[in-house]
Amino acid sequence: MSRHQYYFDHAATTPLDPAVLKTMMPYLMKKYGNPSNLYALGRKANHAIAEATEIITNLLDCRSDEFVFTGSATEADNLAILGVARANKYRGNRIIVSQIEHKGILSVCEVLKKEGFDIVELPIGKDGLVSLPELKKALNDKTILVSITYADSETGTIQPIREIADMIAPPLPANDNLMASAVSRSREQSSEERSERGRAVPDRSDTGIAKKYPLFHTDASQAAAYLKINVGKLGVDLMTLSAHKLGGPKGIGGLYIRRGTKIDPIIHGGGQQGRLRSGTENVPGIVGFAEAMRLNNKYKKIHSKKIQKTRDALEKGIFKSIPKVVLNGHPIKRLPNYLNISILDIEGEAMLLHLDELGIMVNTGSACNSQSLEPSYVLTALGNPYEYIHGSIRFTLGKENTMSDVKYVLKHLPEVVKKLRAISPLELKLGQKSSMSNPKAFIGGQTPHFLRKKVN
Repeated sequence: MSRHQYYFDHAATTPLDPAVLKTMMPYLMKKYGNPSNLYALGRKANHAIAEATEIITNLLDCRSDEFVFTGSATEADNLAILGVARANKYRGNRIIVSQIEHKGILSVCEVLKKEGFDIVELPIGKDGLVSLPELKKALNDKTILVSITYADSETGTIQPIREIADMIAPPLPANDNLMASAVSRSREQSSEERSERGRAVPDRSDTGIAKKYPLFHTDASQAAAYLKINVGKLGVDLMTLSAHKLGGPKGIGGLYIRRGTKIDPIIHGGGQQGRLRSGTENVPGIVGFAEAMRLNNKYKKIHSKKIQKTRDALEKGIFKSIPKVVLNGHPIKRLPNYLNISILDIEGEAMLLHLDELGIMVNTGSACNSQSLEPSYVLTALGNPYEYIHGSIRFTLGKENTMSDVKYVLKHLPEVVKKLRAISPLELKLGQKSSMSNPKAFIGGQTPHFLRKKVN
């Protein structure tokens, strides 16, 4: 086994940034007070939460009372879906999601089905994008919530969130002063604030004169490290975030909830955080979350450019050195750190174990379902056959990965593939004249961008 670690699973979790840990340490050791208490230690903890909240909400461009800290992104997804559905069921029972949503959303939808909610799962194209015509068709006057992930955790494909938001709730005309005024009053924000946040959002309240539109939630856990997260410009009503996807600690997530949104809590108790999430706040985690968000925002462009360059070198090297490989998801519209491929005639799990012996850590499925041997539901939604799905591996890079790491992978991965194909029953069965020998013919498979003909 290699003594050196070559970590390519940043979608699952990122290493804790040393600067983030330094910020957390005082609240782990000395400033350990309960933020609900009035003595000095409690007040210091409460003040730390307020400062962390301000950092995060400034980056989201929202109010401090529009953000709730949770124990994970999964909890935030649960709060968004369950909380909105149960609080708004008098308005309708239809909830629209994509087939590739996080399990924290899809599993909750199964619960809501039993409660009488109408769950619509939108199909996905072979490029990993949500079908907008199908979304338009699914929207009706009983729709209360739409949830589309910003970038999925398996292929990193980026969904057109703003375009979806405008389809769900068309932006108000700039000259419609009466409607804009009603929206302003309902959201208690000035025209200047609306302009800053990107658009005038139609009223979704029960008292406004504007048409009632469905609420829009997006899980931005993977996207936040690389894409813009201004909630006004994106046009979302709810947004899920996770600290450990961007150099922060595990055990802390958060949910943006647009002011005025009706939502029921899913955890009851002491009534912390405006009664939306009871329980003593994780002060060190919250402080670390804010610092991770601050650092990520500061260096986002620099890290994204470097990571994409490293990813592209890895991608190009794999396609040149290994036959019968295809790219999963969109070749262009994906996060800069993602490379999800299928290598035909071998099992992804076997490949993972052999690479692990060499110190190379990758994944074979979605980040939170890596222990399952069931076919990836994301790749299945793309229309891929069973044997194709089981040959998939996912590289997700971080700022720590170097070109030396890439060279090491490119040195050993072809050897591993050759070894596994030599003993694979799939290879023996299909032989050299496999119908899947042409990557361009694969269902759901994409041709890498560097192999595509340039379009003038």
